[in-house]
Amino acid sequence: MSFACTNFSTIALLSKMAGHLPVMLREVLEALTPERGGHFLDGTFGGGGHSRAILEASPEVRLTALDRDPEAEARADDLRSQFGPRFQFHRLEFSQLDKLTEHGYAGALFDLGVSSFQLDDAARGFSFGKPAPADMRMDNASGMTAADFLESAGEEELVHAVRDCGEEKSWRKVVRALREARGTGKLQRTDTLAELVAGAIPQRGGKPSRIHPATRTFQGIRMVINDELGAIARMLPAAFERLAPGGVLAIITFHSLEDRPVKRFFNKLAGRPEHAGDHRTQDERTQLAELVTRRPVAPGEEELSANPRSRSAKLRAVRKLETQPA
Repeated sequence: MSFACTNFSTIALLSKMAGHLPVMLREVLEALTPERGGHFLDGTFGGGGHSRAILEASPEVRLTALDRDPEAEARADDLRSQFGPRFQFHRLEFSQLDKLTEHGYAGALFDLGVSSFQLDDAARGFSFGKPAPADMRMDNASGMTAADFLESAGEEELVHAVRDCGEEKSWRKVVRALREARGTGKLQRTDTLAELVAGAIPQRGGKPSRIHPATRTFQGIRMVINDELGAIARMLPAAFERLAPGGVLAIITFHSLEDRPVKRFFNKLAGRPEHAGDHRTQDERTQLAELVTRRPVAPGEEELSANPRSRSAKLRAVRKLETQPA
């Protein structure tokens, strides 16, 4: 089946049958054009929805998938049994691309953020919808939990998490509340942590926000303990370097802190100003790629209705030039 001409309803149905609704699937397939065949990389396997669709686009497609989540490896078994040697899975964080010997990808996809499987599993501690240990690790077999981080982090680390990564305007009050709660047990569980954060944020007049007051702080803590921004910075040049000439790098982001480095890196590859303060002349730039998406692509109305979690998603893509400058 060619997905390029398939409407979202059909794609959503096929994805739900597989137990997962991947974000912006139609747009991803249009950017990567896997129907032409080739070797592709899915750097954020998650539930495998994107990987499956890419493999189904053509019998000439091979795909390598990565994910640091131990639970994703078990979900990859279905694709192994269906696609055999055309599909490979490695339990790796996408910033560890240097551990792969493969090069020459026809396309590479990275769907940043937390997977639906992680959000829906209360025990993982990413959400405060259901009481659970405050974990938030994408690889729950290693590293420091959110609770351990909050109990031990220095002032600057907490400020970085809440103010810089969480973009919480009332960060001073939240940081103070977190420090004062140490040793009380309130930092150990998602429900008590969310209640603590919400209580530290002043209530403003007008209509109540549909976003829980603790959302930004939870985001910031999650990003810090998983080193998400550092992983993106390491991944971008490594992923582009592994593309074949003419290969496409596609990245889905969910908030400005993820999107900003992607936008700047893609502009740099395309020989464009990286940001508003970049005043270099064109002679001082080197073009290595062309933009597939001049502006970020957003989900359509049909997808937003079927999958509200996609509402903040943005897709950007670049194509590596066939001939690279000397």
